[in-house]
Amino acid sequence: MKNIALLGCGGMGKGHANAIASGSGNPIWAGVPGIPEGKLHETDSDVGKVLTLSGVYDVDPACCDWARERGYHVYESYDAILADPQVDIVLIATPNHLHKEQAIAAMRAGKHVLCEKPVMIDGDEMAEVMAVSQETGKIFYPRQNRRWDEDFKIVRKIYDEKLVGQVFNIECRILGSRGIPGDWRAQKEFGGGMMLDWGVHLLDRLLVMVPEKVKYVFCSLTHVTNDEVDDGFKMHLTFESGLTAVMEVGTCNFANLPLWYVCGTDGTAVIDNWNCEGKMVRLNSWEDKDTVPILAGAGLTKTMAPRGDNSTQTLPLPREEFDNNELYMNLVESIDGTAPQLVTCEQALRVLRLMEAAIRSSETHTVVEFEN
Repeated sequence: MKNIALLGCGGMGKGHANAIASGSGNPIWAGVPGIPEGKLHETDSDVGKVLTLSGVYDVDPACCDWARERGYHVYESYDAILADPQVDIVLIATPNHLHKEQAIAAMRAGKHVLCEKPVMIDGDEMAEVMAVSQETGKIFYPRQNRRWDEDFKIVRKIYDEKLVGQVFNIECRILGSRGIPGDWRAQKEFGGGMMLDWGVHLLDRLLVMVPEKVKYVFCSLTHVTNDEVDDGFKMHLTFESGLTAVMEVGTCNFANLPLWYVCGTDGTAVIDNWNCEGKMVRLNSWEDKDTVPILAGAGLTKTMAPRGDNSTQTLPLPREEFDNNELYMNLVESIDGTAPQLVTCEQALRVLRLMEAAIRSSETHTVVEFEN
């Protein structure tokens, strides 16, 4: 059993506090203001067997009051957390620009660290933290929780098992219409912007799924709603095998495109939304005797005409079991030395370096070669 203290009790922190304090593997967002109780994913994980919430601290008195109302212990300061010999792990859920110093302080105080994403602002900060982790022997665990999202697990299964043949193009789009969030995420000095907010998830999942080196990156950051931080981006990546990927985030999109669009040599898979509605269309035969030319604008085309019913088949997407609390369990297993760390510092560093390359591409309007 490990004791974990929570630093930062805003939106993300409240979810963590509830999930750990419940000790039952209940949905992480249950009980958080503004989050409906219905349709939250139940899991069989028993987090209570491996983690105990020692308490929380936040600079905002209102957040501390929220914790007290639920019976959680509230520390008087971060130093008080670090001085508590009962605390094994510090969970950092503060604004991005604070992560480095807080993580280093925790490890030097003899604590392991679970850190919200993006774990650091850039790769140089991450390298510093990794050095302290090695020096102190304390685990630094990046919380890349969206590896456990069902939509990604479905795409990974399609990719790994070649359910639409050899995949040659992967597209993922996270599109919304509410602009950049109005809190610290809208301010550059605090590590705001959509690249650091959502880009880190999209790239982490892509790099975990595709075991290849990235050769080229081309990216455009958008500033539709503000000038200070990016409110979206479109990134094109080319891997060493020739596989391509498009990762896109937008906050001024009032009609959505599919969440995932995956092209393979034997078919195409589409995931329309977070509910994982979609389909796979698989090729039966390249030969299609039923092809009839169609009128396309000012002319006829046979090349782009719909295929006949006999040459393809439409299949449901595979469904995948997922456990949002597996990350917590693996954190403890990693500390105990009973399992390898699933989300590693090296993986987090690679994602940060790739985001830096994407930002350089946007600033220079050029294709950037990526040094893996």
